[in-house]
Amino acid sequence: MDAQAISQKSIRQRRRWRVAVGLNVSLSLALAVLLVGLLNGLSARYYLRTDISRAGIYTLSDQTRYLLGSLTNAVDVIVFFQRGEEIYHDVESLLREYQYLSPMLRVEYVDPDRNLARTEELARRFEVNEPNVIIFHHEGRSRILTETDIMQYDFSGVRDGMAPARAYFTGEQAFTSAIHGVTQARRPQVYFLSGHGERRIDNFDPFVGYSSIAKRMQRDNMDLAVLVLGETPRIPEDADALIIAGPNRRISQPELDLIHAYLEQSGRVMMLVDSMTRTGLETVLARWGVMLGDDVVIDPSRTLTGRELFLTEYGLHPITDRIRGVTSVFYMPRSVEPLPRQTATTSDQADKPHVTVLASTSEAGWAERDPDQTPLRFDPDVDRPGPISVAVAVERGPVPGIDVQIRSTRMVVFGDSGFVSNGGLTGGDEDFFMGAFNWLLDRDELMAVAPRSVEQVRLVLDKHQIRQLLWLVVVGMPTAAAALGGLVWWRRRR
Repeated sequence: MDAQAISQKSIRQRRRWRVAVGLNVSLSLALAVLLVGLLNGLSARYYLRTDISRAGIYTLSDQTRYLLGSLTNAVDVIVFFQRGEEIYHDVESLLREYQYLSPMLRVEYVDPDRNLARTEELARRFEVNEPNVIIFHHEGRSRILTETDIMQYDFSGVRDGMAPARAYFTGEQAFTSAIHGVTQARRPQVYFLSGHGERRIDNFDPFVGYSSIAKRMQRDNMDLAVLVLGETPRIPEDADALIIAGPNRRISQPELDLIHAYLEQSGRVMMLVDSMTRTGLETVLARWGVMLGDDVVIDPSRTLTGRELFLTEYGLHPITDRIRGVTSVFYMPRSVEPLPRQTATTSDQADKPHVTVLASTSEAGWAERDPDQTPLRFDPDVDRPGPISVAVAVERGPVPGIDVQIRSTRMVVFGDSGFVSNGGLTGGDEDFFMGAFNWLLDRDELMAVAPRSVEQVRLVLDKHQIRQLLWLVVVGMPTAAAALGGLVWWRRRR
């Protein structure tokens, strides 16, 4: 065989080898792509999800899982948030967990700075006048959440000139409450008593009006109405709750009898009674084991000007579970305390009301009987030393030993009505009020979702450590990179 034939044979063998190698590489790439596709498809259906956040803020509770699993119709969620907001990604991540558990949740993200047409449509449809809200909508019913519904702030440092600090992330509680509210067919009917100088829900005045809290209650899917007992012989049968907010005139005895009769029939009542007023409610409350003091509660260690009272001491109750660690602000409240058992008029009854203190002063506070004296000082002969209670919850259930399904009587009494006025809603006031109302309306399943504490990790360095960090980052790391590059260049030159 001559050299030319050998050369041609060698060329053909190399060509066949190249083709074989090319086919092998192509087949390997195809198999690799197929394997990646199969793994991706399997991982899309079968995967492990875990919450790696330190506080577990994305781990949903059993109450939320049960609610999402029971949804049969679609619930629209419109996130009307600016992307630069601090809690935007927390909201997005939490809603992703909700969607994972229920395909009935349809989430839409609208940026008010970019999608102007959609923004105008939402403003007309839901009366949204500000950004950074979340709208839950279902079959004509809607609930609007603001940033304060999702994140609770601690205002205790405001007295020292500090900015409010993030305390609790309440996104799950707010979202679950909103979904539960819009999917319920019947809206609770709430009546506000009128005719005795009470706060009005149609008053926009920052000091005496209740329009802001009324709007919040309506957003929470409640129907509100004004009740004048002089125009009706009884409290309406459809009343799920009655609010008596800041009366400043005496209520007649027939009206007091109607209120007491409503309570006896498993009624739900919230009373907000200001100091230095005599309304006649004192006798009704005494029959239910509550003492309404004729005084003003003072606490020099929990005030700035002497007129407000910063509350951080809460009792153990479902109402206060959500606001624990958050400051509420009352304005010159009166004492509201459980009656001593030996003087309570209900002590002989088998089904005595159970009275729980919700909020009180510190030991430095007291109940002042003479608020006109200047300066205010504690008089041990007249005043009562702290801690002094300014809010209580009352509940009376069926007689023990009788197995019947009877709705319990519930009542919440606050020693101040100004803390939920239009200009008074600061700190945890709104959460305190709405938590009490959720308890009155038997929304206990929503209150069972506990808020998640926000843990802030701070790096504290002294001047010497800061100087060392500066030399390491600004000088040390660039010098090391330059030296390594020079070493590589020198070795290649050799």
